[in-house]
Amino acid sequence: MIGRLQAKPLAAGQLLCALTLTGLLARQARGSSALEIVGSILFGNLLVTALIVAAALGLTHFHRLWRQRDAYIFHDGSRLYRGSADSWPLSLIRDVVVSRNEIGIESLRLVVDDDSEVTRELVKLALLADPPEAVRDGVMFAVAGVRGFPSGSALY
Repeated sequence: MIGRLQAKPLAAGQLLCALTLTGLLARQARGSSALEIVGSILFGNLLVTALIVAAALGLTHFHRLWRQRDAYIFHDGSRLYRGSADSWPLSLIRDVVVSRNEIGIESLRLVVDDDSEVTRELVKLALLADPPEAVRDGVMFAVAGVRGFPSGSALY
């Protein structure tokens, strides 16, 4: 395990999405029978229906992150994993950098040597429970171990 996620932002995200979903469903549900209520939710105001879908997707996203919070970034000796969906071969990772996106949110990003100019987002700093330097050092130590000489055992 190299990196963990903070519990509070994930719980707050789940709560916010659940409250939004409940409020939108209550606003959209009209009718006297179950069939009328479901029809009103699905085919009523389409903008509210789209917001209901977005709130449900947000709730599932934050719940998935919540379940993976204690071991979000880890490696098995040959690949680096972010959650359960994304992974990269350790041998292709060149560096881990801190970068800001267009709206100013900082994140740890991987520089991967796969002939692309794009870095891969590892984790947003606001969600990270561990210090970014520790996560970067952990990833680079795992990368150095794959290359044959762990950097932590270097003698200066």
